[in-house]
Amino acid sequence: MGATRARALTLDAGALIAFERGDERVRALLRRALSTKADVAIPAGALAQSWRDGTRQANLASLVGDQRVRVEAMTEQVAKAAGTLCARTGTQDVIDASVVLCARRQEHGVVITGDPNDIRRLDPRVAVESV
Repeated sequence: MGATRARALTLDAGALIAFERGDERVRALLRRALSTKADVAIPAGALAQSWRDGTRQANLASLVGDQRVRVEAMTEQVAKAAGTLCARTGTQDVIDASVVLCARRQEHGVVITGDPNDIRRLDPRVAVESV
């Protein structure tokens, strides 16, 4: 990672919930990433797991509405790849698998997660920051 550019971030549901609740570590990681124009991605399934009511989740709604943050669609191709990854690793959570796949597409990316063991089980090579 360069001195002026933060690592690309992929946020799972645990990270989104932590952000909504005001977790300063997650907020600091996001501030750094956004201020340095690093890629910030949220897989659509992770958003679905954490979204309950946009009128009560002002922080999360603001993050998702930020033009610098990309919500990654669960396309047919991603869905099939997530299912295949689960089959290969003997796991069940296709949303976690989609988080891993999203992180793999980012150069030097890191997953911000509340479930680091689940992410590592899917791909031990993916960089993980626990919240």
